[in-house]
Amino acid sequence: MWLFLAFLAVPLIEIALFVQIGGLIGLFPTLAIVILTAILGTALVRTQGAAVLLQLRTAFNELRDPTEPLANGAMILFSGALLLTPGFFTDTLGFLLLIPSVRAAVFRYLRSRVKVQHFETRTSTRPQGGAGDIIDGAYTEVDAEPPKKPNGTPSGWTRH
Repeated sequence: MWLFLAFLAVPLIEIALFVQIGGLIGLFPTLAIVILTAILGTALVRTQGAAVLLQLRTAFNELRDPTEPLANGAMILFSGALLLTPGFFTDTLGFLLLIPSVRAAVFRYLRSRVKVQHFETRTSTRPQGGAGDIIDGAYTEVDAEPPKKPNGTPSGWTRH
């Protein structure tokens, strides 16, 4: 039910804000603000997304719990979708999700609401560096019988 209300309320809020702000500053400045927020938001999402990917790689390499970097990445992705959606309300929510302290607060709230049943990391049991029974290579099948001598004289490359 709350999802239906969100899909109903957000467009109504956006329309009301467009009418109010467009009436105050005019059509073209309103459109310019919407386009500029999309461009600025895209740049911010790109830089923060790269930083979160680095945190995620570090968490995986150090075998730490990757939940927080994954949640931050999801929130940054969601903020990018909000920033690309034209409107002042969605842009405000998108920019708020780009603030690390806001993401941390949302993450703490979500963590309190979600119960993780099991988390496990495993290391590879296959030996690294070529040790073991696996050999990677290429092969060519060779006939068991030697080829028949051609009619004529040998080429000089063979001894007969």
